[in-house]
Amino acid sequence: MIKRRTAWMAAAATVAAVALAGCGGSDGSSASAGKTKIVVWDGYEDAQGKNLTALIAQYNKDHQDVEVTQLVSSSDRVLQKVLTAVRGGSPPDVAYMFGSWAPNVAKIPQVVDMSSYVDDADWHWDDFYEGERQAATVGDKVVGVPALVDNLAIVYNKKLFKEAGVAPPTPDWTWDDFRAAAKKLTDPSKKQYGWLIPADGTEDTVWHYDAMLWEAGGDILTSDNTQAAFNSDAGVKALTMLQDMAVTDKSVYLDTTNANGTKLMNSGKIGMLVTGPWDLSSLPDIDYGVQVMPAFADSEAGHQTIAGPDNWVVFDNGDQRKQAAVDFVRWLTAADQVETTSLATGDLPIRESVGGQASFRQKLDQNLPGSSTFVQNLSNVKKARPAVEKYPAISEAMGQAIVAVLLGKAQPAEALDEAAQTTNDALSGG
Repeated sequence: MIKRRTAWMAAAATVAAVALAGCGGSDGSSASAGKTKIVVWDGYEDAQGKNLTALIAQYNKDHQDVEVTQLVSSSDRVLQKVLTAVRGGSPPDVAYMFGSWAPNVAKIPQVVDMSSYVDDADWHWDDFYEGERQAATVGDKVVGVPALVDNLAIVYNKKLFKEAGVAPPTPDWTWDDFRAAAKKLTDPSKKQYGWLIPADGTEDTVWHYDAMLWEAGGDILTSDNTQAAFNSDAGVKALTMLQDMAVTDKSVYLDTTNANGTKLMNSGKIGMLVTGPWDLSSLPDIDYGVQVMPAFADSEAGHQTIAGPDNWVVFDNGDQRKQAAVDFVRWLTAADQVETTSLATGDLPIRESVGGQASFRQKLDQNLPGSSTFVQNLSNVKKARPAVEKYPAISEAMGQAIVAVLLGKAQPAEALDEAAQTTNDALSGG
């Protein structure tokens, strides 16, 4: 999952050229033998791949007038493949695309604006979690329908907590509680640390800080997305907490390669990770627990987390195929199929009506312990990263500032001010 947060940066720069190419493509005359044929591009493998293949077969059986086929390719390369196909006038009908690509996807002329469709009561658009809907929206356009959602929570080693005499995390934990626990869990003689944080300056580093920034009451950009806002008092407060833990307490293992998290956790060297459900299956050697992220005691923002929603994007290949694609996506993301998918793959449900069922969460926990906490944590997804084309530059600037502070090379206010200047230059076209 970590890879998918950064893979889009290289491909996104080519979208502008496609946007200028105009709206070529099919005239929609794709019906053959009485059926409308549409193709879905996705990167699903293993359990996810088997599940989607089974769902497509079910849809084709129940909808005799449509034939859905799929083309499987690495999700990291889908944007580039779509751009190439658009230039050639043959885009897919539906594609699984990372939510972080949304600002760039919105510039592709053949992408269908789903706004008028999701307004239909049959879609139950409000049933998708708020953070998902935000990530699928660019300006006044809805450029996709949620396909996958994640979030960040505390995953902790129960044995290390017991040995250190530290009570397990609770839903009422503050960042002061988190800091105190990390300090007690740290034992330099054993090369044991209370917490591990990705410190390579990538979007994974920024992801962790974003959640803390929001919990402190701050934002990444101003409401009109024209200026940096992360260098506010709230931003400094969040980064100072990281500084206190990493530099003052030395209770944080700084993973500068972003490759050691689950390995060190499994070996009993790390007390806590702040990570997503994708890491649970990689922790077979420890007895772990899961709890929501702590909050700042003096902030009204409460518990928040960040999600990385990805989308099903529909392309216009003529009215007949477009409508068939829209209908398929609506069916695929309906509550029944969402529940089937989650139980078959371990993915979190993309709809609140599914995640809110205690019986469903119990079944999910039986498959992968701790999953239900991540499901409940989706209610703490209240904000999304800004849908601006310059986000890669913003993320890079923020990542460099955070790492500089973690390494003791800069102070929070100065580092964030410098990153804010870089952000404002990027947003203004500099």
